[in-house]
Amino acid sequence: MAAPASARPIKVHVGGCYAAGKRHRAISREQALAALADGIRACIHGRPDTELGVLG
Repeated sequence: MAAPASARPIKVHVGGCYAAGKRHRAISREQALAALADGIRACIHGRPDTELGVLG
């Protein structure tokens, strides 16, 4: 069962991250940057913040 479209994300992962779990969906680079800017945490395993060039 997928998460409702309105469910608030809790972490940003990179594509193929083993820690993403089953309830995930792909987002654009711009959406990922916006999510990180809005305070959504970056996964500590895939480090999408580093991949996107965002310094904490």
